[in-house]
Amino acid sequence: MKTRRTFVKNAVAGVGGLSLPALLHAKAYNNITKKKIVCIGGHPDDPESGCGGTLAKLANAGNDVTIVYLTTGDAGIEGKSLTEAAVIRKQEAINACKILKAKPVFAGQIDGDTVFNNDWLKKMQQLLAGEKPDIVFTHWPIDSHKDHQVASMLTIQVWMRTGRPFALYFFEVSAGIQTMLFHPTDYVDITDTQEQKRKALYCHISQQPDRIYADVHTAMEDFRGKESGVKAGEAFVRMNGKKAGEIFTPVAG
Repeated sequence: MKTRRTFVKNAVAGVGGLSLPALLHAKAYNNITKKKIVCIGGHPDDPESGCGGTLAKLANAGNDVTIVYLTTGDAGIEGKSLTEAAVIRKQEAINACKILKAKPVFAGQIDGDTVFNNDWLKKMQQLLAGEKPDIVFTHWPIDSHKDHQVASMLTIQVWMRTGRPFALYFFEVSAGIQTMLFHPTDYVDITDTQEQKRKALYCHISQQPDRIYADVHTAMEDFRGKESGVKAGEAFVRMNGKKAGEIFTPVAG
């Protein structure tokens, strides 16, 4: 009979490399060294609201966490110029990252005017190559916000073009309003980091945190928690795929 310790060890070394559940469980048994985690979001507050509890949980366990903001939220404050809003929202993101124990990186695209092209594919590939992540989180690609879609597609393309070098997970934001047709493959219990996530989100004062968190994400955390049998949860979809060069062969029926 396999013990939990044996299962975790096999999961870490199994097909497809490191998985999020294996990393979270293995930490308790000191079976693996710390890993590099990267989260790529469209704007300041997206990574925090989508998977802030999970990022905090991973950082608290000793892993290195980097949050990449595709834009600085330049168009996100009514009555402020793009430059003024960018200064405010960048500082809010920096403050949030301190609470989550994460390193902030600002990729430099413009809020509301993001682009998906070869130049930006190269930039994102270089950025991720420098970070050398084991696990990457990004937006679910079926999302009502164009910037979320661009962040997701840039990440997916880098993952595909570089031979699937990291485990790729998608998070949800404002389920049913922005994120659509999201059917989770993995859940994370964020009961112990829910308050840490809330404090990080409330750093984004310009974005009315009572609205983006209290009115939306607490309900999501409660619902995903009920689905997975815990008090508060976050849900993810794992990107599956064979390594570069392998061929998908249809099964004869």
